[in-house]
Amino acid sequence: MRRLLLLRHAKAANDSGGGDSERPLTERGLRDAILMGRYLAREGFAPDTAVVSSARRTRETLDAVRHELPGAMTVFVEPRLYLAEAPTLMDHLRRTPETTQTLLAIGHNPGYQDLAIALSGSGDLAIRRDMLHKFPTCALTIIEFDCDWAKVKTGAGRLIRFVVPAQLRGRPDAD
Repeated sequence: MRRLLLLRHAKAANDSGGGDSERPLTERGLRDAILMGRYLAREGFAPDTAVVSSARRTRETLDAVRHELPGAMTVFVEPRLYLAEAPTLMDHLRRTPETTQTLLAIGHNPGYQDLAIALSGSGDLAIRRDMLHKFPTCALTIIEFDCDWAKVKTGAGRLIRFVVPAQLRGRPDAD
């Protein structure tokens, strides 16, 4: 079984003076990324590999999430994933090393929401409706596959979870 953790980057500043790709996380974005990292650790979803776009906000999201996770992971920064659309993301997903069991991919919308919808052929319909309705910053979708990465295709995944930071804020185990 393969597991994909699709994470939209956390909330970023509107303008940092360095262009869109250099926008840093806001304080809320940093807090949300930490919460998501804690959630992944608590639920046993620690990845062995991560791939992020080259944007500053995705790299900062990874740093915050990673700090909360146990163990080591291999990290790839991939410039082609910056603002990539679903077909490009799907192509890249199929090239994931077969040694990877759980992949954390951090990137941008609308590509990530479109990919999550395309991959989710089965799973809880209520979760799918939530994901279709809104895919906010730092939203996490967990999709499992019963095939190798190279054979992943539209509808091949089982939607396991869709979690947004608002669900995690204020929980006793959030701090």
